Amino acid sequence: MEELVFFINKVLVSGVVLGSVYALGAVGITLIFGILRFAHFAHGDMMTAGGFISLILAGAATTIGLQTGWPTGFIVLPLALPLAALLALGLDRAFYQPLRARGAKPVTLLIASIGVTLMLQGVIRLFFGAEGQNFFETEPKEIFRIPFPGAGRPITVSEPQMLLIGATVLAVFALHLFLTRSRLGKGMRAMADNAALAQVSGINTAQVIRATWIIAGGLAGLAGTMLALDVSLKPDMAFNIILPIFAAAIVGGLGHSYGAIAGGFLVGFAETIAVFNWTTVLRPFAGYLPFGWQFPADLSVVPSEYKLSVAFVILVVVLLFRPTGIFKGAST
Repeated sequence: MEELVFFINKVLVSGVVLGSVYALGAVGITLIFGILRFAHFAHGDMMTAGGFISLILAGAATTIGLQTGWPTGFIVLPLALPLAALLALGLDRAFYQPLRARGAKPVTLLIASIGVTLMLQGVIRLFFGAEGQNFFETEPKEIFRIPFPGAGRPITVSEPQMLLIGATVLAVFALHLFLTRSRLGKGMRAMADNAALAQVSGINTAQVIRATWIIAGGLAGLAGTMLALDVSLKPDMAFNIILPIFAAAIVGGLGHSYGAIAGGFLVGFAETIAVFNWTTVLRPFAGYLPFGWQFPADLSVVPSEYKLSVAFVILVVVLLFRPTGIFKGAST
């Protein structure tokens, strides 16, 4: 039982948490690609910026003495997410919209997004420095220990992790209702399928583009804040995971929101399973090995420092055998 609880803590809980972050990030990337047809490499830094927006608001809330019993960084999300969405709209208006008006190709927009990435990182470092920030410097981080029958150790989940999982479920459900029930959501799906046909059909493409940036920016702010609540907030926090997030979007099918969610959890669980030391759960079966053999001390597929390589392996396999992804998204 001890080994099973260790597996739950290190693989199942960690996989759900990491998959939630990847899913929220991948949905934003796949929406932007589906509508605007370019890979937005600055999305990771939008997540980081969203985390810092929440940090500023949390500091202001603490200054005025706001105390609710919940993490302050989570409480300020109703204000932080609209600000993150406004930041996304501002980036589009300042950098991408002028390029689209001049008929720039997708590769030009991609290169511009790399420049936006460097700009956002520079601005964040200018105002906040390069050191890590912590949401829980003035308040405790609650840890839930759930007893497991027959085991001496409990299942351990932190409060930010539970909030992240809950927020992901609500965000996915709300996005599903928006895309399937609202007129604007149906317009977004139509434009993702065929932009030219959607335009001649009377769909307001400018409104769809604005809605895309608002949703992508809001989800980026949510993902960045919830990730920062679980770990420390650094200027390169989400930049370090942008490639696995892209892998999740491509694996699920670029332009397909539900595929991005599935791809996020697939990549998240693949990474946690790959770095898990399987010797810890196989140790009780060591006595059944022939010739007195023993399991090696470390039976992980890859060392933890190479965890990001797992996403690339999955990405290469998918591109070779199913380039459109699990849900048959765009292949170009």
